[in-house]
Amino acid sequence: MRALDTNILVRFLVQDDEKQVMIVNQLFSEAEKNKESMYVTSLVVLELMWVLQASYKVERGDILTAVGELLNMPVLKFQDQSALRAFVVEAVGNNFDLSDLLIGRIAQAATCDTTLTFDKKAAKSDCFKML
Repeated sequence: MRALDTNILVRFLVQDDEKQVMIVNQLFSEAEKNKESMYVTSLVVLELMWVLQASYKVERGDILTAVGELLNMPVLKFQDQSALRAFVVEAVGNNFDLSDLLIGRIAQAATCDTTLTFDKKAAKSDCFKML
């Protein structure tokens, strides 16, 4: 199995470089045809959200929709997939920082009781406990 870097998913979602978009589409098409999966780490998802928000000014709801759609692509296999799904569901209904929520959900999936923090806003989530 091969893993994907953030820029592959950015090209796929943003479609801002015609040549690279064609390469990514072909990669995904061939992988699907060959019943292969491409691995996506949680760090890539975290960076993807940051790039979409900071560089492309994509709105929070659109970022969550994009992550949800990526999670449904059979050609992509995600590290912490169940935590990512829980993250998307939870993030739609609140205004917590996306990276904080993702960190908390991944920690819960790893059977951690809580994530300790100094961040007052993050501590309002059930994933965190204020120190």
